[in-house]
This record gives sequence, C-alpha cells and structure tokens, in this order.
Amino acid sequence: MTQKIIEVVGTSKDSFAKAAENAVVEAAKTVRAIKWAHVDSLDMQLDGAKVLLYRATTKIYFDVEH
Repeated sequence: MTQKIIEVVGTSKDSFAKAAENAVVEAAKTVRAIKWAHVDSLDMQLDGAKVLLYRATTKIYFDVEH
C-alpha cells in the first residue's frame, strides 16, 4: 500500500475540533480513500482577547490507487 499526504486548513467559529473536521470534510469532496488525518498545528484569529476564528492545519492521508 502507498499513501499520499496533502495539507488542508480548516476553519470554524466554534472550536479547533470543528475546524479539523471541516478540513477533512472539504478534502473528502475531491479525495477518495482517506484513511487518516493528523492535526499539524492550531491557530486562532483574535480581536483582543476575543477568538474570532479557529484554524486547524490538517494533514490528510489517503491511499494511492494503482
């Protein structure tokens, strides 16, 4: 088995978990055979002490078709 990795950035106004989920959902629209996802980094867009947006940079692992 051979896998390829792409990096997708998901965002959410609610949480880091939802941002990561959004990255996977978006990747699944065009990528088949997704097997794993790894959250590589987490960021927040801020307005002072208020969180405006959560961001999860996510590595998506999928099988390469032969």
